[in-house]
Amino acid sequence: MAENNWTKFKVTADFNTDLRSVYTAWTTPAGLESWFLRKANFYTITGRLREPQESVLKEDTYEWYWHGFDDSTVEKGSVLEVNSIDFFKFTFSDDNIVSVSLESRNGLTILELTQENIKEEPDPSKNLFVQCQVGWTFYLANLKSILEGGIDLRNKRTDIQSNFK
Repeated sequence: MAENNWTKFKVTADFNTDLRSVYTAWTTPAGLESWFLRKANFYTITGRLREPQESVLKEDTYEWYWHGFDDSTVEKGSVLEVNSIDFFKFTFSDDNIVSVSLESRNGLTILELTQENIKEEPDPSKNLFVQCQVGWTFYLANLKSILEGGIDLRNKRTDIQSNFK
């Protein structure tokens, strides 16, 4: 019996929209805020804050803030690769690496998200393999809903506890 690899996972999603729209949703501050984050601050290598519609570049750093949490909960990281077409790679949550690849296939845009470099954790409540996989699945469903003309599935209220942040 093969051993499970708890250091890496993949999540795949399909979108009935053009590849450029999906790519922009990942690689601009406004795009990320439309489906994923409350606030997405990206900083150039010289420290300038990127404009909401401006595409991120390799070596940018970021500060991300979620709905349902105050500003003391912040994710900081950096852009490792971006090709302006179909690939985006960044650091995430405790030195993990997330890669987002896009391709057009059978009239759909196919997204493959890989998160790797996950440290094994003996405390199940801190298991990033499970928590992040569940989180990405929700947020990709929200991205699909937003891009295909649906509603924003996130709970944006701070007075209600919910997993749908």
